[in-house]
Amino acid sequence: MARNIQSLERAAAMLRLLGGGERRLGLSDIASSLGLAKGTAHGILRTLQAEGFVEQDDASGRYQLGAELLRLGTTYLDVHELRARALVWTDDLARSSGESVHLGVLHLQGVLIVHHVFRPDDSRQVLEIGAMQPLHSTALGKVLSAYDPVAHSEALEADRKPFTERTVSELADFEHVLDVTRARGYAADVEETWEGVASIAAPIHDRRHMPVGAVDITGAVERVCRDGELRPELIAAVRDCARAVSRDLGAGRF
Repeated sequence: MARNIQSLERAAAMLRLLGGGERRLGLSDIASSLGLAKGTAHGILRTLQAEGFVEQDDASGRYQLGAELLRLGTTYLDVHELRARALVWTDDLARSSGESVHLGVLHLQGVLIVHHVFRPDDSRQVLEIGAMQPLHSTALGKVLSAYDPVAHSEALEADRKPFTERTVSELADFEHVLDVTRARGYAADVEETWEGVASIAAPIHDRRHMPVGAVDITGAVERVCRDGELRPELIAAVRDCARAVSRDLGAGRF
């Protein structure tokens, strides 16, 4: 029988320790609880911290679980469950808005489209399930970057390519866009990714209030906007849809 890798066993034990009981623990507490030398414990903690699985509080020096581990934990919420919970609500959103609806999740430094409801008319449309969208320019991507720490980091590290003259690429400007997104609860893409196309997106949260995806409507600028501004009734409809899916996932009121 193959032997277990001791360093991985110790790292797993460390994560379990940080995941239960006290929210934050010091190096001495961790080493003592696991029967490790301080130097050994510190080496494991540094590796876990570098990978985003552990974070260290600057003021106290204590350790806690990191955002990357929490994000990986959301994989227990299967994408199929997210899609299943969203089916009725996204159908209603497409019908009420008259536009296409997409459900997206963070994947490989971008947004993976996991559900797509066609615009309810007779126009020719292409199914976009499985397509990837950029984080920095699309409404779905900006919402995920605003609410998910991992998506935020990936968007900052990525090459924020300008797709049109409206694409926000500079770091300070992009961070401002994310601040605005968090403040108002939705993101917009008005010809930042595709000429003539506008989108509005809002975040979906699970029972732990962790962001697990986003929903958008996408359509021609002249339909999504009125007098140069996003139509408020469409903003409200997208946000209502996101809140409804979040409630079905156990997130409570948003």
